[in-house]
Amino acid sequence: QVQLVQSGGGLVQAGDSLRLSCTASGRAVGSSNMGWFRQAPGKEHELIAAISGGIGYTSYADSVAGRFTISRDINKNTVDLQMNKLKPEDTAIYYCAAGSRGGPYQHPTDYNYWGQGTQVTVAS
Repeated sequence: QVQLVQSGGGLVQAGDSLRLSCTASGRAVGSSNMGWFRQAPGKEHELIAAISGGIGYTSYADSVAGRFTISRDINKNTVDLQMNKLKPEDTAIYYCAAGSRGGPYQHPTDYNYWGQGTQVTVAS
């Protein structure tokens, strides 16, 4: 059984940093496309960062490029999202997700497994 368990998140001030972590069981993060999505109130899921299975190619949404970094630890089987210079518009529920290596990774439907979600709130 595949499980993705998230940790981190919380309430911070604009300009602060947070680190989210996603621990996988039943599936190797190094062999999976892994993504971080977020969903703000009234909005759809937005892919903000992804790391491909195998080679570990990373990609970012324009809204977070240069501020957020996705990384993985194959030994710990975790995928982290380091978020710096947070803005109020980053406020959302954040989800990690796992999809098939070599497959598409841009849309929520490309992912088979999801974490429980973590609230991130950035106060101005």
